[in-house]
Amino acid sequence: MPADFEKQSYWHERFVSETSFEWLASSDLFMSIIEPYLPPPSHDSDDNQPQILQLGCGTSDLQNHFRLQGYLDVTNVDYEPLAIERGKQLEKAAFGDVRMKYAVADATQLRNDLNRGRKFDVVVDKSTVDAVSCGGTTSLLRMAAGVKRSLAKGGIWISLSYSSSRFDFDDLPFDVEVIAKIPAPKFRASDPDVYHHCYLLRPK
Repeated sequence: MPADFEKQSYWHERFVSETSFEWLASSDLFMSIIEPYLPPPSHDSDDNQPQILQLGCGTSDLQNHFRLQGYLDVTNVDYEPLAIERGKQLEKAAFGDVRMKYAVADATQLRNDLNRGRKFDVVVDKSTVDAVSCGGTTSLLRMAAGVKRSLAKGGIWISLSYSSSRFDFDDLPFDVEVIAKIPAPKFRASDPDVYHHCYLLRPK
């Protein structure tokens, strides 16, 4: 029976024992792909820091890589509270303190108060779209609509997915561009080439 990736109960059970896991690509690799598309971090004022939202942070250490690059105004959300605690633990273990923001939130029902009313310059997810898509196209469209509402003018959404057709459906409120294809691991040399896709989405 396939895993119920769209159900919170699956993630709660998983995160009880899981302390760190990276979906589809390491955070190092993912950052190397998306960095050219990120606004530069501000060293002058916290008010000028790019606003970044990570959807479905899970037990990834991606937020630590943002902080290493000088991005401090990062909001990390997941709808499983255990993932939020893991994220804080990972940041504190790496830096000795917790400076980024963490919130329990559903990626398909994004709230307007996630960032004190400020919109985001960049939204990122590593395969959260794949988990959401297990709930059907309606769930993915709700996620897309919420992301669009959350983006500042000129903002972008960067999404990593195992699917080459993840955003191939009508009514998507974004223009979509593939910015990288990441070879998936092979178990045998004879296995066919399979790629994960990194998408850049801009609101229409």
